[in-house]
Amino acid sequence: MAETPPVVLTIAGFDPSSGAGVTGDIKTIAAHGCYGVACITAITVQSTSGVRRVESVDPGLITQTLEELAADISIAAVHIGMLGTAKVVLAVAEFLGERRGKGKLANIVLDPILKSSSGADLLDRAGTKLLIEKLIPLATVVTPNVDEAAVLTGLKVTDLDEMRAAATKLHEMGAPAVVVTGGHLEKAIDLLSFTTKRGIEQEVFRAERQRSNSTHGTGCAFATAMACHLALDRGLAEAALLAKTYVTAAIAAGHPLGRGTGPVHHLYRMNQQRRAAGSGSES
Repeated sequence: MAETPPVVLTIAGFDPSSGAGVTGDIKTIAAHGCYGVACITAITVQSTSGVRRVESVDPGLITQTLEELAADISIAAVHIGMLGTAKVVLAVAEFLGERRGKGKLANIVLDPILKSSSGADLLDRAGTKLLIEKLIPLATVVTPNVDEAAVLTGLKVTDLDEMRAAATKLHEMGAPAVVVTGGHLEKAIDLLSFTTKRGIEQEVFRAERQRSNSTHGTGCAFATAMACHLALDRGLAEAALLAKTYVTAAIAAGHPLGRGTGPVHHLYRMNQQRRAAGSGSES
């Protein structure tokens, strides 16, 4: 019998264009050889052109879904994406807090999604406050982009020095580890910051900014990839580096889709495998 792969739970919204949200996350999880399970927090009406409408799922249904999954399956890592409302944040925080208190559900990656790239609000103000108070301290690593880091900390975050300051502030807010992603900057810089017995240690990952229109879902893919690598027992620095490498390749392999910002190609490795299989010749 085949060995069961690590199970990664994604708690996020539904994007019908499958660039982001649970469907994008499931593709990312599959691409990393893990098995994905999901709890949908909100239904959105959106396409590559932007988010048109958001309807949150009943918090009681979310709690029941999470409890049913956790009672049935051993979960190796959790990715938290779009939550939508304060009530949903509280439901997720209560579930995770109870499980963490029992020594379960390690490797929690919090991607604090506050707005869509098209500018739509994806978490209300009360929800953001609760996310800061309840979820950041529960997370293994928090992965805001520079704009999200600015909202969470109240600091300006436009360059590496400001990313360092924001990460330090997030540590003070309870986050043991932070990756501030700078894909929106002119130079694609990501900062990993984590606390140790010696204090705060930081590593910088640099890459050339890619000129591509296939960038929808980059934040979700990065955070979910990190959750997968943590589920596979990789360390934080290796997980961050490999997640960045994956997203960079997924952007480069993206293909035109829709009239707006197209999705990254989460399953680009399948094309590589097909090409490799097709390059063989019979003797």
